[in-house]
Amino acid sequence: MAEESGYTSKEIQVLTGLEGVRKRPGMYIGDTSKRGLHHLVYEIVDNSIDEALAGHCKNIEIELRKDGSAWIKDDGRGIPVDKHPTGKSGLELVASSLHAGGKFDKNAYKVSGGLHGVGMGVVNGLSEWMIIEVRRDGKVHTIGYARGKLKDPFKIGAPTNERGTTVAFKPDSQIFQITEFDYDYLRERMMELAFLNKGLRIALSDERDGKKEEFRYDGGIVEFVKHINEARNGLHEPYYLNKKTDHVEVEIALQYTDGYSDSIYSFVNDIKTIEGGTHVIGFRTALTRAVNDYTKFAKLIKEEHKISGDDAIEGLTAIISVKIPEPQFEGQTKTKLGNSEIRGAVDSLFYEAFKTYCEEHPHIAKTIASKIINSMEAREAAQKAKDLIRRKNVFESSVLPGKLADCSEEDPAKCEIYFVEGDSAGGSSKQARDRRYQAILPLRGKILNVEKAPTHKIIDSEAIRNIVLSLGAGFKEDFDMKKLRYHKIIIMTDADVDGSHIRTLILTLFYRYFKDLIDKGHLYIAQPPLYRVAKGKAVRYVYTDAQLDETVKALGGEAGIQRYKGLGEMNPDQLWETTMNPETRTLKKVTVEDAILADELFTLLMGDLVEPRRAFIELHGGGVKNLDI
Repeated sequence: MAEESGYTSKEIQVLTGLEGVRKRPGMYIGDTSKRGLHHLVYEIVDNSIDEALAGHCKNIEIELRKDGSAWIKDDGRGIPVDKHPTGKSGLELVASSLHAGGKFDKNAYKVSGGLHGVGMGVVNGLSEWMIIEVRRDGKVHTIGYARGKLKDPFKIGAPTNERGTTVAFKPDSQIFQITEFDYDYLRERMMELAFLNKGLRIALSDERDGKKEEFRYDGGIVEFVKHINEARNGLHEPYYLNKKTDHVEVEIALQYTDGYSDSIYSFVNDIKTIEGGTHVIGFRTALTRAVNDYTKFAKLIKEEHKISGDDAIEGLTAIISVKIPEPQFEGQTKTKLGNSEIRGAVDSLFYEAFKTYCEEHPHIAKTIASKIINSMEAREAAQKAKDLIRRKNVFESSVLPGKLADCSEEDPAKCEIYFVEGDSAGGSSKQARDRRYQAILPLRGKILNVEKAPTHKIIDSEAIRNIVLSLGAGFKEDFDMKKLRYHKIIIMTDADVDGSHIRTLILTLFYRYFKDLIDKGHLYIAQPPLYRVAKGKAVRYVYTDAQLDETVKALGGEAGIQRYKGLGEMNPDQLWETTMNPETRTLKKVTVEDAILADELFTLLMGDLVEPRRAFIELHGGGVKNLDI
């Protein structure tokens, strides 16, 4: 049999040390853009957090330096520096090997997060340089690396009375698309970790601009709930549970508000499980059972009525934090807990405790029950409207909104829909579009603010019903991503205050009721030009003020400038060329980097409380460059 040309054993590469990390960084940190860059800091901080979870660390300090490096210091036990049977120090093994660490046999750490033995090695492999200083056994121990290779060998230095570890590293520009750390991006995670670890002090500073903050919360996740609900009306003081069994520690804090959206955030060993998992299922099951039992016990509802899981969580803010020795996550990104035994543990611990709490605090229990019963009654009132949404699957062609100008393409992956502000702009965009794959749904005026409305009011809204019917994937518990009629959903509004408000209202609807569409990358914002600059036959469309100055200079000072305030000011050809043509348009994909921060922002901007919104505007108002009045 003939030898396959060009493929022999010589082509088989054996990667040693940390070469594999540098070759395939995405396997270890997800990507090499902003998220992956900041993941490096999280991995080192997670090691310090593990020391805190084990009861040995009270302070963590993170400093962003002017040279682009990050310095993380803790007062834990310090990485072991004694000789390992391999002949190397423990410090060198941890820094330069994958799957080397003290988190496997559960003697050094009962619970841990991080990458389970690969975190520091991965950060080392992806850094231009790394320096590690360990203070333990009365001495300072150091070691240094360059792109994962040993540069400054392990050394025992001066005596010290301190203990702990300092890790300094500079991300490698050969690996990362960007290497500049974002203070605010890190800030949210550090604050979150401080909430989750009662009494732990986390200090974050930035040498580049002098920013400096400390986070320490002696109230732990109770303060976390209060922080999330700052712009909401809480109906009672937060309820708190902390229970331990042989294999699990369960910590839950919750508070009901008078709002209609739920905000439930879950963590396992301080890792955010954005997709939930068995611990969240256990909590929801126990909560629903407990409130059903209490309302029947207190004779607040009739026997034939039953509170559903959705009724029980409407307006609820809750933090669920579990600590377990061997978490099993579904998927590489650790976003969903899979341990089946945790569901039963959380269910039984929370059910008994919360049921007892309700019986011992009847005034608070009746306040909570009243909120939940109102949710149940609103759900029943909404059933008729929901049935209309459901029926569209059977009579799809006959119930599509009359204003929808649909496209002819039947493959959803090739189709896109524009939600366009106003009838006039809707008319222009219908003429401008490519009818084969672009659909247009004009929206007249401002849609309902879903942050302030119950479900039945939302479904009664004609504009929202048109959006739901156009998408074709259902609503709330009936939502089915597989039935989505367009894989690109584009919000196209005017570049003025009203347009911004309408866009925010639509974004609020999608964040609260169609968040899966955001998570899967289906939602976009169109970027119509702000200006048309013309000189003679030369015409340029400009999208920012900075671009305007450059364009005017390039064309010469006598150029004519037209400021577009509305989409309707452009003729169909201009609208197609600037905003709708896939070859020339600019779209912004809507993403949610931090769900908790997004939740707070939507509540603050769109909720009932005026004072927090005023404070936000006063704080950030100075950054507004163009305000149409």
